[in-house]
Amino acid sequence: MLKRLFRKLLPNPLDSLLKNAARQGKKTFLLGWNRGLGDIPLGMYATLYRIKSFVPDAKVTFITRPDLFEGFQMLPGVEVLCCASWKRKHPVSLESSLLTLGRNSRQWDVVIAEPDPTYWVKWQLGHLTPKLFWDPSWNELSSGFPLNREEKYIGVHVQTETSYGYEKNWPLEKFHSLFKELEECGRKIILFGLGNTPEFASSNVIDLRGKTTMRQMLSIIKNCCSHLVVPDSGVLSLTYFIDQSFPLTIVSLWADPLQGVLKQNVASPNPLLVHHPLIAKDGDLKNVSVEQVLQYIIQKKEGSL
Repeated sequence: MLKRLFRKLLPNPLDSLLKNAARQGKKTFLLGWNRGLGDIPLGMYATLYRIKSFVPDAKVTFITRPDLFEGFQMLPGVEVLCCASWKRKHPVSLESSLLTLGRNSRQWDVVIAEPDPTYWVKWQLGHLTPKLFWDPSWNELSSGFPLNREEKYIGVHVQTETSYGYEKNWPLEKFHSLFKELEECGRKIILFGLGNTPEFASSNVIDLRGKTTMRQMLSIIKNCCSHLVVPDSGVLSLTYFIDQSFPLTIVSLWADPLQGVLKQNVASPNPLLVHHPLIAKDGDLKNVSVEQVLQYIIQKKEGSL
């Protein structure tokens, strides 16, 4: 409680740093990031926005781990360095990492090894819409997979694949029931994620978990899917804030609605995106039914709802 009180009373650390940088004519910035994927649109976008607000001609570089590299390339006008040895939740040495890339921290005027966007850019909530860059050439990445371009698939991210202080994932038995219902309606499903377990033995499921890069996954969602069923995750955050117009209905599953894109509390920059957040009663995703999800995927004339 005292920490929160002090933070309210003291100047914002990022703003103070940027005011000094602007006054001293500093223009090059290096930021490290080894935390979550969803923090790219939900935290680092606003951090970049704030830097540019104080130093309009700033040149910003991010250094990150391989699985976040393509996500950072969706931030407009930045350089991204990738350190192959970085792993999430493992401590890293920024200086040692730069040396492996033939760089050193003296190349930048300002180095921020551990940004704190939750505190530094809290002002953005309900006000700033993150807008992630999309290169039109990336649309072709979806064509490298055996998918029917005439089909509109249901994309599903089954698990967030990281641990939190509460359960973010919908129970697996719910997914099994959902997939069975969709199979009976003739709808095909594409699974996204990193791991290939648990298995879903269904003829209407195409399992691409662990078989795509992040950019390939987003290209498939953008160009081949009519719907995306997803928990509060980095996949949701990146998809929601792609700055392109394309039709997509997202059904998201929430144990805690005070997180992620719901906490950001702004509309998607995609005017054709429709979002149906399903918030679990008592914070327990077991309380979100298969019927609740299906109502936003299958029209009554197609099924028995």
